Amino acid sequence: MPTSLLRVGVVFGGESGEHAVSIQSALTVIKALIAPDNQDRFEVIPVYIDREGRWWGPTVAQRVLDQNHAINSEDLPQPLPAPGLRQWPVDPDTVDLWYPVLHGPNGEDGTVQGLFTLMNKPFVGSGVLGSAVGMDKLAMKAAFAAAGLSQVPYLGLNAIDLEEPERLEQLLTRLEKELGYPCFVKPANLGSSVGITKARTRDELLDGLHQAAVLDTRLLVEQGVKARELECAVLGRRHLRASVVGEIRFDADWYDYETKYTEGRSQTLIPAPLPASVSQQIQAMAIRACQAVHAYGQARVDVFYDETSGQIWLNEINTLPGFTSQSMYPTLWEATGIPLPQLVAQLVDTARE
Repeated sequence: MPTSLLRVGVVFGGESGEHAVSIQSALTVIKALIAPDNQDRFEVIPVYIDREGRWWGPTVAQRVLDQNHAINSEDLPQPLPAPGLRQWPVDPDTVDLWYPVLHGPNGEDGTVQGLFTLMNKPFVGSGVLGSAVGMDKLAMKAAFAAAGLSQVPYLGLNAIDLEEPERLEQLLTRLEKELGYPCFVKPANLGSSVGITKARTRDELLDGLHQAAVLDTRLLVEQGVKARELECAVLGRRHLRASVVGEIRFDADWYDYETKYTEGRSQTLIPAPLPASVSQQIQAMAIRACQAVHAYGQARVDVFYDETSGQIWLNEINTLPGFTSQSMYPTLWEATGIPLPQLVAQLVDTARE
């Protein structure tokens, strides 16, 4: 294999609830990196993180990719090391650049980004700050508010508040008064709609809070709005570019995990049928959202649009968006004129800037 190839370490899997999505995303990214357009540019070194945080080299990683799902602990090389990163599964000097394809905690939240920074190795995507702020919904919303970006009404709380009956009663009353029903309960630090519930009554609200509290110590409750769900992709480092705007329509009450990752449950319209002025506002908002949290490389920005009033609300930013066959980020760029092999090559180039 020519020595001129850039050796790209693709890290996937991870300890989060989005482990399976990460494997799907990694398959797409690797396929694009070794596509004919890129065959003279990149050598891929796959690295797999199992559900307990152990790092495995190409042999195990390729088994996971081939079978397209996680390997059970008993089927991993024995004896198993202690959970977590205990030793490098590959010689770090054999990797020129890291490409994290991780979703959720311990991958999307600045932890892995900090590790690569300490190693003095370039990597795809945002740095520690943008990743951490973009992952924590409460910190993210505070940054958006400071930047003057419009958002739906919300309240943040701590899971420990649910353990005190008097405090809990006060919280429920405040949530009902300030947000009303329906509202959405979310863990602050999970993606892919994991742990999110829609509450229409106090009982559903209470149940949703307890479900979210199992997954995170910080919780977010948002007012439900009747609006179209739109997404815009951002690419670049020094100069950020926004893709065309896409719309998600679905045959469910809301865009939950099952709807998001089940074939045929949702439909995307790209570009979204919108007035040009609205699309331009959303593209500008997407770039401002990235700047507000210091995100770069890649990001997908989600917004709500009420066509009756013309109101646009910024929902959230995803600094490490999915790359599955159904994911919006690569699909939006494809519609903007950047096919998948060219997209991953450009993402690698942003890491090398």
